[in-house]
This record gives sequence, structure tokens and C-alpha cells, in this order.
Amino acid sequence: MFKVSVMYPYKADARFDLDYYQNNHMMQVEKLMKPYGLVKTTVEQGISGGADLPPPYVCIGCLFFEAEDGYDRGIAGAGKVLREDIKNYTDIRPIRQISKIL
Repeated sequence: MFKVSVMYPYKADARFDLDYYQNNHMMQVEKLMKPYGLVKTTVEQGISGGADLPPPYVCIGCLFFEAEDGYDRGIAGAGKVLREDIKNYTDIRPIRQISKIL
């Protein structure tokens, strides 16, 4: 299994609408990426970097695929729609990582 982590770095003055992200954007992700082997998604809300430190990421969305190329094929087909939706929930530029689940 392969995991794509879409991480939104914490910034004190950044805008992030977690409700919209979880209930609208991720629903679009599921609908558009399922044909490319998406198995499931999860959403993590950053709450702390330990002690009194802010979290490194305000949110991390995770997409799990059966095949290593699932995300790349999905983004080639649906990426434009998903990228255009980012402005509806944040002004943070996400960082992506594709990992193999061991």
C-alpha cells in the first residue's frame, strides 16, 4: 500500500478552514481518486509540536492507494479540479510526500 501525505505547514497568520477541508474537499478527493485505486483517506489536525510549541503542520490529509502510481495517475486526471479547490479552504501551499507502507 502507498500513502500520500498532503501537509499544510503551520503559519500563525494563515487561513485554514478545517470543516470545509474535511467535509467538502476530501469528499471531492474520494470521488475523483477512487477510479485510480484510492482505498481510504484520513485527516489529521495538528494541535501541538510538544510542550507549548505550535504544531509543525496545521493539517495533514492522507490518501492511501493500492498501487504506487495511483496518486500520479489520479492527479493527471483530476488534479486541476482539486488544485482549484485549495483556495476555498486555505492560503497555505501544501507539501506532499508519497510513502510505501511497510
